[in-house]
Amino acid sequence: MGLRYDGEAPTIRSQTAMQPAHFTPVPLDKSYRLLNHGPTVLVSATHGDVSNVMAAAWACVLDFGQTPKVTVVLDKATYTRDLLMASGQFALQLPPKALATLTVGVGTDSARDMPHKLQQHGVQLFTAPGSDVALVADCVGWLICKHLPEPHNEQTYDLFIGEVVCAWADARVFRDGRWHFESAPDALRTLHHVAGGQFYATGESVQG
Repeated sequence: MGLRYDGEAPTIRSQTAMQPAHFTPVPLDKSYRLLNHGPTVLVSATHGDVSNVMAAAWACVLDFGQTPKVTVVLDKATYTRDLLMASGQFALQLPPKALATLTVGVGTDSARDMPHKLQQHGVQLFTAPGSDVALVADCVGWLICKHLPEPHNEQTYDLFIGEVVCAWADARVFRDGRWHFESAPDALRTLHHVAGGQFYATGESVQG
């Protein structure tokens, strides 16, 4: 499908960042654990020289193993959805407490109305080796996904499915296939959106 440019096309690559120091590969068969606790995510997509980022509260694991899959709900009005459809790929990333204000900003403002919204909210982007999908710096988890088209689900429910092809995490808080929030800086705790820009941060571990 073609992209719907409403007015000026967003041009986002002015604020770029180096690959994070703690950007550590996560095996595909462990990548589902990045999302299993239900965090708010940032969804990014890139097509050509255009990238965008939005926030999404409804993202979850669909399958695990060597071909893990995820789902995410993307409203028809979002520009990121257009980029995903045009490029066939997208990324989910996990913002920590330190990015709460940024998360609300990119989730509230639309690139259709604010073409430079990422610059406005101080979003810094980088790419992983072998990929051109823009990733958001200072997150604690990243999953690059291949779009698996399901037209009925997408048109009826705004529900998109992706196969995870690469994953990384901030090794200070996720390593050996597990989260370690207790020993990491508090600012690295992931977010869980409630409503109206209010979040809860991931809390203490409870062993059953």
